[in-house]
Amino acid sequence: MIKKIFEDRKFYSTLVKIALPIVIQNLIMSSLNLVDVFIIGGLGQTAIASVGLANQYFFLLNLLLFGISSGSAIFTAQYWGKRDVKGIRKVLGLCLMTGVAAAAVFTLGGLVFPRQILGLFSNDPVVVAMGSAYLRIIVFSYIVTAVTFGYSVVLRSTGNAKVPMFVSMIALGINTVLNILLVYGYFCFPKMGVQGSAVATTIARFIEVSLLLFIIYGNRLPVAASLKEMRAFNGAYVLEYFKVTLPVIANESFWALGVSVYQVVYAHMGTDVVASTQLSGTIERITWVLFMGLGNCCAIMIGNKLGQGESEIVIKYAKRFLKLGTVLAVFTGVIVIAVSPYIVNLMDIPIETREFAQKNLIVFSCIMWERVLNFIIIIGILRSGGDTIFCAFIDLGGVWLVGIPMAFVGGFWLKLPVYWVYAMVSLEETFKLIFGIPRVNSKRWINNLNKA
Repeated sequence: MIKKIFEDRKFYSTLVKIALPIVIQNLIMSSLNLVDVFIIGGLGQTAIASVGLANQYFFLLNLLLFGISSGSAIFTAQYWGKRDVKGIRKVLGLCLMTGVAAAAVFTLGGLVFPRQILGLFSNDPVVVAMGSAYLRIIVFSYIVTAVTFGYSVVLRSTGNAKVPMFVSMIALGINTVLNILLVYGYFCFPKMGVQGSAVATTIARFIEVSLLLFIIYGNRLPVAASLKEMRAFNGAYVLEYFKVTLPVIANESFWALGVSVYQVVYAHMGTDVVASTQLSGTIERITWVLFMGLGNCCAIMIGNKLGQGESEIVIKYAKRFLKLGTVLAVFTGVIVIAVSPYIVNLMDIPIETREFAQKNLIVFSCIMWERVLNFIIIIGILRSGGDTIFCAFIDLGGVWLVGIPMAFVGGFWLKLPVYWVYAMVSLEETFKLIFGIPRVNSKRWINNLNKA
């Protein structure tokens, strides 16, 4: 079977060209969080927990921005299939307007109500106080992050993933250096602790968006839209846009809210549990970048072919991505299990916290194949065909009907160790797969949006 999967050279050359830069960029972006965790790790597990919970607030915004950008990418991938640059620039305008508005709301909330927000995640007053100090600074990066998100995702839909990758590499370097200098106060810099990490990340985000826009407009790339071009839409177009994108935005928002409920459960199980989930979660995100690249590449390639009206090739691509994802997920899961003891021992944290983190990673590795298939089905296949309402049904159904009840049963009623609670929560992936596979096979998800 493996030989058959890899036999189409043209398919794989296109896949590598699109997916590799996306993988590298996501690896870099995930490394920003990993750098923060490892550098702040020297301040103790309370610091790790406080920054992790503060970033949980950003996680909600991040998923909301992902929903907005993903909804826009459905259009741009198909528009690029027929080289409709004007259409792409209209979508970019709506994407930026919606994303910046959402980021502004989150910025205001983090400035005015930081303690109340973090109090929802933890009842540890020290963690809440330290996390609030971090949050009041990091919120100033939210609006520029929304702009970076919008341009990067739309740019990728045109097949150009190298520019966002390059810019993220610069941002990672700046963030790493400034984190070390400002957290611990090396050379002539002040020792700021977790607040120094927030300042470092905020500066890096501003440099990132500035460099991205300079490259886009300096080279007159397809997404180099003027304000007039970004506003060249009427009411009918806006309705058509939100008809497709609102289910995606709602999907990601309520999914993120559901995942945040998991964090509330973990937080009430103890600070050591929170620290372990932050450590294992960071490593999971590093591992996941490969499959984010694969899923996003699937969405772009299928969207481009749908825009060209090649439905038969679309079906062929969908099946090939699912097979490839399964093989890579099993292989990667074995590697994570093998190296997990060595990774968690790099951190200077209590033994019990390290054991929790390692066992969390083992659970993650065992269910990785299901998560990968669901990601490819929802993000890569169904959404690219505009089947956003069904995507919302299976994604939110998995979290709210299966995952959250399992979290409360395992964490509060049975009082199980965190890794068993994580395993129970992961049953949501089985739920999604039961509905997702038949939907792909039905072909009812195939829609051409070029008429929009």
